[in-house]
Amino acid sequence: MALKIWFNGSLVDEANAKVSVFDHGLLYGDGVFEGIRVYGSKVFELDAHLARLYESAKVIRLKIDMPIAQLAEATRKTVEANGIVDGYIRLVVTRGVGSLGINPFVCDKPQIIIIADSIRMYPQELYDSGMKVICACTIRNHPLAIPPQVKSLNYLNNVLAKIEALDAGVPEAIMFNHEGFVAEATGDNVFIVKNGVICAPPIQAGSLEGITRAVVIRIAKSEGIEVVEKNLTRFDLYVADEMFLTGTAAEVIGVVEIDGRAIFDGKPGKITQLLRKKFFDYAHGRTK
Repeated sequence: MALKIWFNGSLVDEANAKVSVFDHGLLYGDGVFEGIRVYGSKVFELDAHLARLYESAKVIRLKIDMPIAQLAEATRKTVEANGIVDGYIRLVVTRGVGSLGINPFVCDKPQIIIIADSIRMYPQELYDSGMKVICACTIRNHPLAIPPQVKSLNYLNNVLAKIEALDAGVPEAIMFNHEGFVAEATGDNVFIVKNGVICAPPIQAGSLEGITRAVVIRIAKSEGIEVVEKNLTRFDLYVADEMFLTGTAAEVIGVVEIDGRAIFDGKPGKITQLLRKKFFDYAHGRTK
């Protein structure tokens, strides 16, 4: 069955959801987006995702001509129209159609696109046994180039690091900032555990302010686990007792090897496993 896509104010068949070749989202990566999960037909943390979307748009001076409540309702309608029970939403706002030139103010109006579909996550084997990662040579964008908190359509920085990971035969790479501190993975936030304390790079180190990241921190604190946000180095990753990644698609997944070095005993740690279970229960509405 063909998907129904929310396209500039109405639901259309996917075959009719067409973007102009002059859209600045295509020509220059000029736009913002959110990836959002659906669990049990309910949109997960929708308010937080939309707040981040509108903040990202504000930073790049992209005015979304749609009240946030109306966009929330459009998102829910798109999920319902496609019968999504457990799936993924890609909400995209492009700068819109303009001319050949980077001037954003010649664009007519932003285009709002909502896609609700199934998602291919990491295989279950990786959740059970943990994943291997490398440290990328590609550093995270300098904050004076583009604020890392902006979830923009220009993902080339992350793409280049992802290529490094795939070339090395692993699914993910850890990116560092211009000062040598851990920023994030190519599509996920990074956490380590040392002596029972969870440590996470601060947002200011160059990571996206992940929605799943925030939920996992709240869950950890509710379980009485100390969480510290501080700058982390490659050394900290190498000597960690546990390491895990969080993200909309990945949820919570353990890392058991980095640059060929085992993380502790080479198995997902107890805190990682606990947080994965607690996150799963929370996402499916089994806990508050």
